Amino acid sequence: MTSPPRRIGLISDTHGLLRNEAVEALRGSDLILHAGDVGKPEIIDALRAVAPLVVIRGNVDRGSWASALPTTAVAETEAALIYVLHDLKELDLDPVAAGFGVVVSGHSHKPARTQRSGTLYINPGSAGPKRFDLPTTIARLNLGSSPWEVEFVDIVSARLLSPAEVGGTSDGS
Repeated sequence: MTSPPRRIGLISDTHGLLRNEAVEALRGSDLILHAGDVGKPEIIDALRAVAPLVVIRGNVDRGSWASALPTTAVAETEAALIYVLHDLKELDLDPVAAGFGVVVSGHSHKPARTQRSGTLYINPGSAGPKRFDLPTTIARLNLGSSPWEVEFVDIVSARLLSPAEVGGTSDGS
């Protein structure tokens, strides 16, 4: 019997580039969630070689391989239900009412962590080609701790981002 996923690797906006540094930063994950803009089907295969994978389609994902991907997904863990979508602005449900403890999104390329009404919102940032002045990041969610821990990794410099370097706010709940 396998243990429930506790260490969740979060990645988004690879745009056809899966860096070796991203793969290494995701090693040890019990589950990986890719929040869209994959770019190439080979990225899906490479991530599946690291850990079980939930992947959704983003706005740049085109072609027959991409049309087979859902636009949203639910990952069920022992600790939380996790809702995955690409663009948070397209969230069309109330995560609290639906029982989601975590919402994972991408699209903005900006790493962010926000807590609202007891739901944790995470954007792992962009792990693909360098964009603007934003760091190239993935995130790791530890559901085995209480409260849940989120760390953001700048995969180019191989360092953890400080809370000041990650967008988001908390409503205190």
